[in-house]
Amino acid sequence: MSTTIRQSPEPDTDPLEARHGSLPRRFPLALLASCAAVVAGVLLAFSAFGALPWVLLTAASFTVILVTASARVEGHRHAADRLVTALVYGCFLLALAPLVSVLWTVIDNGLDRFDPYFLSVSMNGVLPSMDAGGAYHAIVGTLAITGMATLISVPIGLMCAVYLVEYAQGRIKRAITFFVDVMTGIPSIVAGLFIVALWIMLFGPGRTNGAAAALSLAVLMIPVVVRSSEEMLQLVSRDLREASYALGVPKWRTITKVVLPTSAAGLTTGIMLAIARVIGETAPLVLTAGSSAVSINWDLFDGQMMSLPVFIYSQVRMGGAVNYERAWAAALTLILIVMLLFFLARVIKYLFAPNR
Repeated sequence: MSTTIRQSPEPDTDPLEARHGSLPRRFPLALLASCAAVVAGVLLAFSAFGALPWVLLTAASFTVILVTASARVEGHRHAADRLVTALVYGCFLLALAPLVSVLWTVIDNGLDRFDPYFLSVSMNGVLPSMDAGGAYHAIVGTLAITGMATLISVPIGLMCAVYLVEYAQGRIKRAITFFVDVMTGIPSIVAGLFIVALWIMLFGPGRTNGAAAALSLAVLMIPVVVRSSEEMLQLVSRDLREASYALGVPKWRTITKVVLPTSAAGLTTGIMLAIARVIGETAPLVLTAGSSAVSINWDLFDGQMMSLPVFIYSQVRMGGAVNYERAWAAALTLILIVMLLFFLARVIKYLFAPNR
């Protein structure tokens, strides 16, 4: 009786790759530290040390040595993977560098003047050369104008997005989408000029106030809210809608009880992005809200109203060390307000996430 011995199939591996080993796990980190130290020493020896040359030469030498060592030890496939990984990390750090530089510059120049006094007083009765005054009136104006613009643009933009996703078809949908895309690229000063012309036609010349500024910002916010909300609504699964329809729920109730709650986190993020898009606009506010207000004004419909971007512009335009300090502190305040808005958006997104 003969016995047949079956051999197990060999694994589908590349014999060329199988003969190679692997670099130690901590080798890239140790190599990066060594390259940084050697490059710094060489630059110091030639008295040519600088932050930018040091970073560039360190990155280049690290990438070349790492890819070469990986090709000799691990094989060409792993070497190509390490090359692409190094390029991706390098591009990420290159894109992050301007943001870090801007933040560091604003913090370094604005932190000296940024204190409770600066946040709690206005420029009423303060001469430009005096070492006094703050941006409380500008903070009030920014929050009031942006708040009114949000109240105007969010319902309009959200309802337009619902119509495009749930109801519109054919030519009318393409036409609305086209005009929304065109409005997205409108320069901010054009929106300000449009509201100035409308305001003069309705109320006469010289009637600048916070309400006009809020309308100009709403013109800029609406297309951003429409596009971001449309993308979020399209991400809601069609199965959820069909399951609701199968239970006999009407379409309007399906939208309000299924579609909108499911996409609430994404909608909130899109609205916050729209607010961050307009909160730093200067040109339309100079035209519509004025640039000479120095006292606190809570009334959007009466008198000029200062905002943080216009306050920064006016302080820089006047010149002088004291005015520059106030401008940097106001810029830091504006950045902190935007960061706070994004933090609130993250919290809301976490609370309304559908998988919680």
